[in-house]
Amino acid sequence: MYHITIKDIARQLNVSVSTVSRAFNNKSDIKKETKELILHTAKKMGYKPNPIAKKLIERRSYNIGLVVPEFVNPFFSQVSIGVQEVLAKKGYQLLITQSNESYETELLNVKNLENSMVDGIIMSLTRETDNTLYYKELIQQGLPIVFFNRVPEKLNATKVIFNDYKWAFFATEHLIQQGCKNIVHLKGISASQTISSERSRGYKDAMKKHKLSLNQNQIISTGFTINDGKRVAELMIKNNQIPDGIFAINDDVAIGAMTVFKTHGYKIPKDIAFVGFTESKIAPIMEPPLTSVIQPTCEIGIEVAKLIIHQIENENNYTPQTITLNGQLNIRASSLRNI
Repeated sequence: MYHITIKDIARQLNVSVSTVSRAFNNKSDIKKETKELILHTAKKMGYKPNPIAKKLIERRSYNIGLVVPEFVNPFFSQVSIGVQEVLAKKGYQLLITQSNESYETELLNVKNLENSMVDGIIMSLTRETDNTLYYKELIQQGLPIVFFNRVPEKLNATKVIFNDYKWAFFATEHLIQQGCKNIVHLKGISASQTISSERSRGYKDAMKKHKLSLNQNQIISTGFTINDGKRVAELMIKNNQIPDGIFAINDDVAIGAMTVFKTHGYKIPKDIAFVGFTESKIAPIMEPPLTSVIQPTCEIGIEVAKLIIHQIENENNYTPQTITLNGQLNIRASSLRNI
């Protein structure tokens, strides 16, 4: 298939190639009549701009990479919808990769995107990620990067986060208001990520506010999956460490733990009340339905997309910033003991 070029249009109208180029680029040094004639002729001849040439001229690929730890949790797919909503309007394509909760895979994904000449990278870290030195180097080299959800706590970079501390505090306080006194927090693994440290801090401060006993055995490192929740629950039962309330790092961990405790005959919420985090699709259909903190997933995606474009368009005049979003506690039967 033959593609019409600006040379063909110039030949058809007996004008110079530079004149055709000025018309396409809406330059002021060309007569209005000449520009309109060129644009009309181009459309009639079936001319379409060469996207590769455009990218070379502008020194952009118009591709942005998205690196997420996994897609089992619908949180990340919902965020990606918000990202695409913004990027599509700006003419960008989204290249999506998932790291399968592996730091090595995450790093490989980032390097592959870098080698593909993406204009920027949006990413959420895996549960294994403690070393962010390579990402620091990329930022210093000028590659726009925006972190969201699981973000590096000590890295000076642009981040979009949820107010994890506030809603972890409210989630724990809700359990206390339901009469729970021995509340266990099932937390994530990496202490270098704000998602774990802030939710843990909110839990601790709620316990302290209400003067409830708090010891190291009440904060248990789990991970982020249903199997992590199951594994820890089995261990708690084996060690006869049975709380009357559990606040989990996310819904998956809460659901895994709930399943095991129910299998062993514990009544929820009568024996153990549960609160999760992230409002997964399965939370409302659990038996009993799981109380969870709702995060504005689509809004998170929209914000990270706006920030990455802002970085790209202001590469020489940009200061890292952190955007904090809010949510709400969706109370269901898994935590309601005072009915």
